[in-house]
Amino acid sequence: MKKIFTLLIILILFLGCSTNNDDSNSTTNTVVDIDGNSYQIINICNQKWTKKNLNVSHYKNGDITTTLPNQANNQIQGAWCYINDPANETTYGKLYNWYAVNDPRGLAMTGWHIPTDSEWTTLTDCLGGMSVAGGKMKEESTLHWWDSNTNATNSSGFTGLPGGGRRPDGESIYIGGFGIW
Repeated sequence: MKKIFTLLIILILFLGCSTNNDDSNSTTNTVVDIDGNSYQIINICNQKWTKKNLNVSHYKNGDITTTLPNQANNQIQGAWCYINDPANETTYGKLYNWYAVNDPRGLAMTGWHIPTDSEWTTLTDCLGGMSVAGGKMKEESTLHWWDSNTNATNSSGFTGLPGGGRRPDGESIYIGGFGIW
């Protein structure tokens, strides 16, 4: 049961690290995915990250990803959903399962990849460690977050949003309460 939960709760909100190493601090650069969605790029700790949630419905080769219906948590192929309301995709992007994230066709834009655990560790260490990095990466207001957004400064410019998750039974949970990266 734990394995199923883990597979279905993966939320890919931000793409990490371009393979093109550029030390520019500009936040005006953008990259476009195969669906035509534009993502603003930010440089944090000598890594490039996108500031917008991944919202692509095709793999890099053009194959379409599967939509995960409300109760179809027995998927064994790449799929996505979003908190049972497509309108949430504009703000939070899509919620991808493990199979989609690890599919060799790739979800990220050409020259980009889904960040590794090591890349996340580099980012959080550079921002002062796990105990403070979250606040430096969270949207500062309570526009998307529940009433308490303690220690949120977004001083990194990352603008993390609380996309919530999905339980194995298909129920959407905690949108506005947390984000998983």
